[in-house]
Amino acid sequence: MTDLHPVRRALLSVSDKTGLVDLGRALAERGVELLSTGGTARALREAGLEVRDVSEVTGFPEMMDGRVKTLHPMVHGGLLALRDNDAHVAAMEEHGIGPIDLLVVNLYPFEETVAKGAGNDDCIENIDIGGPAMIRAAAKNHAFVNVVVDVEDYGALLDQLDENYGKTSYGFRQWLAQIAYARTAAYDAAVSNWMSEALKIEAPRRRAVAGKLAQTLRYGENPHQTAAFYRDGSARAGVATARQFQGKELSYNNINDTDAAFELVSEFAPADGPAVAIIKHANPCGVARAATLVEAYRRAFDCDRTSAFGGIVALNVPLDAETAKEITEIFTEVVIAPGASDEAIAVFEAKKNLRLLLTDGLPDPRDPGLVIRQVSGGMLVQDKDVGHRAMEDLKVVTQKAPSDEQMRDLLFAWKVAKHVKSNAIVYVKDGQTVGIGAGQMSRVDSATIAGIKAQRMADTLDWLESPAHGSAVASDAFFPFPDGLLEAAANGASCVIQPGGSMRDEEVIKAADEAGLAMVFTGMRHFRH
Repeated sequence: MTDLHPVRRALLSVSDKTGLVDLGRALAERGVELLSTGGTARALREAGLEVRDVSEVTGFPEMMDGRVKTLHPMVHGGLLALRDNDAHVAAMEEHGIGPIDLLVVNLYPFEETVAKGAGNDDCIENIDIGGPAMIRAAAKNHAFVNVVVDVEDYGALLDQLDENYGKTSYGFRQWLAQIAYARTAAYDAAVSNWMSEALKIEAPRRRAVAGKLAQTLRYGENPHQTAAFYRDGSARAGVATARQFQGKELSYNNINDTDAAFELVSEFAPADGPAVAIIKHANPCGVARAATLVEAYRRAFDCDRTSAFGGIVALNVPLDAETAKEITEIFTEVVIAPGASDEAIAVFEAKKNLRLLLTDGLPDPRDPGLVIRQVSGGMLVQDKDVGHRAMEDLKVVTQKAPSDEQMRDLLFAWKVAKHVKSNAIVYVKDGQTVGIGAGQMSRVDSATIAGIKAQRMADTLDWLESPAHGSAVASDAFFPFPDGLLEAAANGASCVIQPGGSMRDEEVIKAADEAGLAMVFTGMRHFRH
């Protein structure tokens, strides 16, 4: 086998016609014979290019609404034949099979059809059969055949032909083959996952996961780790679908933290007023609502000014100029928002390293999805935590019932606690976090840390007492003993929201009554590891 092989005959059959005519013209100019099918052939002919129909080569017309057109020995023989195998060459000559040196195929838009919410029949019709079969055949025979499945590789193909006088190298064909197999794998994964969802199979026997490279990253969590960012094709508003307006490329940690921030702030509906979340190392250091966005930002920032430095800011409403100016008062890594005014964008232009991401919408916190985590030798897969509690879902378990104002703060704290690493304790007062304890091995420690942070907030703002006094406290899981609850009470808490369900619930409720606390149970926990 020689390394370089010429491209004399190409089969083009694409759903996405982007760049098709330019590619066809470039190949024709290089003396390549063009074979094609259906709409692809029509588009090439309309551009004045000479094209031979595959039906002419196979001797069979396209039939069954185009379902059968390329599944034929005249096509697959031309793709699979080993050019240096005498028996293969003899079979080609005997049956009049011409070699196909280049296959350009992109598949029926199955993923896009599903994303649009199409019905079952439309989705089925958009499952490509001939395309994947040809792609896999050509990729298997990459010793001789080039297979291109992505529009962005058209230029690389033409460069290769020019560099090698109409030929391609083995390394290039091997590179194309890897991309091709990854594409068919991702395509089959999309079909398989769609069918498992349609059948409501919670744990399919085989789980396929796929993504498309968005960018290679400078490094992972640490400089000695390599990393990359992949998109899964979802249309969900967020860091993967956002437009970056300025600043250097996002890092691994930037992406992880920005996602955490935007998912948290999406818990607060814009119709209920502006909300801001500031995230550091995937945990919130400040979350607040207010009548205006700039005031919401100030209140979120005041919760923990030290931790907010170098943090991620997420907004639930479009960014305005006044808020943009306030944000630029300290170093901020990323700002993500559903939109921004031209004036706000202009404010950020003076801060070249500040990344601004706009998403054109908020993710729905109740949209289902999967959370996947790799472990040694396997992976854990679970449903996304879309758990939600409204005021009518809460059960008052103490002698004292929360007031309406306290109920609003309890629900606010509960939404934030969902996004804090467990064990999580969150103090909230008047729609503003005033102390957050995250990721501790003991719930008591989380309550203590949250209280310390509340006192620091008071010291920073020159307040006479800790804002934890009179606050609402959320615990992401039940208090197994009264000690964590009593620590919150010692810090000034007036009411508590927690899942309940401990063997010692009665003991904890009694302690709450003795401390004069109002407490509600949600019947739902929000572990986040």
